[in-house]
Amino acid sequence: MTVTPKNKQKVAQLREQLQKAGYAYYVLDNPIMEDGVYDQLYRQLQDLEQEYPELITPDSPTQRVGDKPASQFTSVKHNIPLYSLENAFNSEELAKWETRWQRQLEDIPEFAYVCELKIDGSAIALTYENGILVRGATRGDGVTGEEITQNIKTIRTIPLKLSIDHPPSRVEVRGEAFLPLDVFEEINQERTRLGETLFANPRNAAAGTLRQLDSKIVAQRKLNFFAYTLHSDEGANEDIKSQWQSLELLQQMGFLVNPNRKLCQSLVEVEAYFQEWDTGRKNLPYMTDGVVVKLDDYQLQQKLGFTQKFPRWAIALKYPAEEAPTIVRDIIVNVGRTGAVTPMAVMQPVQLAGTTVQRATLHNSDRVSELDIRVGDTVIIRKAGEIIPEVVKVLTELRPSGTVTYQMPTICPECNSILVRPKNEAVTRCVNSSCPAILRGSIIHWASRNALDIRGLGERVAILLIENNLVQSVDDLYSLTVKQIANLERMGTKSAENLVRAIAESKKQTYDRILYGLGIRLVGSVNANILAKSFPSIEELSQASFESIEAVYGIGEEIAQSVFEWVRVPENIALIQNLQAAGLELSYSMPASNTSNQPNQILSGKTFVITGTLPSLQRNEAKKIIEQAGGKVTGSISKKTDYLLLGENAGSKLTKAEKLGIPQLSETELLDLIAEK
Repeated sequence: MTVTPKNKQKVAQLREQLQKAGYAYYVLDNPIMEDGVYDQLYRQLQDLEQEYPELITPDSPTQRVGDKPASQFTSVKHNIPLYSLENAFNSEELAKWETRWQRQLEDIPEFAYVCELKIDGSAIALTYENGILVRGATRGDGVTGEEITQNIKTIRTIPLKLSIDHPPSRVEVRGEAFLPLDVFEEINQERTRLGETLFANPRNAAAGTLRQLDSKIVAQRKLNFFAYTLHSDEGANEDIKSQWQSLELLQQMGFLVNPNRKLCQSLVEVEAYFQEWDTGRKNLPYMTDGVVVKLDDYQLQQKLGFTQKFPRWAIALKYPAEEAPTIVRDIIVNVGRTGAVTPMAVMQPVQLAGTTVQRATLHNSDRVSELDIRVGDTVIIRKAGEIIPEVVKVLTELRPSGTVTYQMPTICPECNSILVRPKNEAVTRCVNSSCPAILRGSIIHWASRNALDIRGLGERVAILLIENNLVQSVDDLYSLTVKQIANLERMGTKSAENLVRAIAESKKQTYDRILYGLGIRLVGSVNANILAKSFPSIEELSQASFESIEAVYGIGEEIAQSVFEWVRVPENIALIQNLQAAGLELSYSMPASNTSNQPNQILSGKTFVITGTLPSLQRNEAKKIIEQAGGKVTGSISKKTDYLLLGENAGSKLTKAEKLGIPQLSETELLDLIAEK
């Protein structure tokens, strides 16, 4: 192929950039580039030189000597959700986490932290019945995973039978399956020999191996496993009071537990452990991307409970994110449901933290100007929190000639309205409330799982409803008919009936979820729950002063201002009235706190056990309600138990309660019982 001036320039730029990086690393001992970035730029140069051999020069750095398989596994629901962990990336964020969990308690007891290396592998859940392994499942989305028992049984460090006397009738063990680095290298060498695509990293290789349909292949790849937690529905081993004791019990059961763990008495010790392994992890025979920090005491863990996404009592302190270079092919903007116009870089696909990335956020116009990013630039991207790809640096040395400075649009690409940038904000916005993008985002948000949870109302259907002028606001959803929806493209009568039914069912959702669904700027699901409890009806919230909203614990000045302004906009007031007219209950459904001098002790002397997932209450919330009414909550069923508080997906506690004839209560029945006084 003929060498073009553009190719020649690119090779020269890459060669110069790599030479500078090599000199800084090897001579100055002052690296200016991540190893992963260097490797990928090196490969770009290598590929170009292979395509155009005439461009190879003696001083080129290259001349110095020196997909997942498809699976058809059965989906299974986890008996206990596999929660993800909140991330911290420095000591300041770690300290803020400690402050947050301590605020949840009236009195802070003595406590310690257990630090464990965060293994860069694939989380799995193991179920044992009477000491025998009966099921292994992938993490999946945390609620539902894939049943991979036969593959799990090939991992030698997972016992098929627990090596303890009198094992509990049912126990779940959680841990991380991973590939040792030497095995990973052997696998890639073999794939190279066979001409197969190489695995990007050990995590991908482990996940791909676990989902192989042929267990013989899984066995050949020599996966390993570290156990890190266990759960028992029966309250078995009640003498195990802490995470540290739990790890020791797992060892007794026959599991491999990571030996590089430490019991720390303070964050100072935690940070020292983190720093120690920042360098020490490079000598480990497996990959680790951080440290998991857990409160050791189980009773303290139970008191703190969970947010909607994370346990409050644990956090992952992460090492610096993986970075990668790529080329910007285009710069576009995305209009969100709040009207925020976010610039996005569309890039040449690149592997980053185990996934293929093609788009990265540029945040706002200030960030665009700061980066001076242009179409054609080579950029460094990383995943913020290993979730959202973002551009962190432009390699101007590799910038091709003829590029032009990017200018943010002044007209909304969705509705052609003039965009504005409010004073003291970095975000450019479309302020046209009829903008299709804003309406589309509002409907999708309203129907989302944490809001009204309307099954079948995704982006495609939302676009159809808007384009056919059936919906101009979320309240219009409640007047839709089966005939209207059935006439839409690719819908049909059955789909229309299901959607209308799902919309009608959403009227039963609780006030806090509706409040979240309204999409008030800065109000997430947690803040919506706090506001709903502090202002038990939308009328009370609408009439509240800015000062009274700001005074609520957990609601800062910005959120208070946003809420205060939102409930005073005429269009929003009309929306609330229309939703109420449609049958939605915008008031808090839990019984109000007893404000008399004598607390409601209707449950005095009664012992409760909670099992399953409750419709609206977290377990710690239900426990608090019972205790405030004089009751007691324990972890296991016995003859002394008075009531079983029953939610969905109950475990063996329900079976035992039925055998003992213990009465069962639903969440509604519990609240009605407390409200009887």
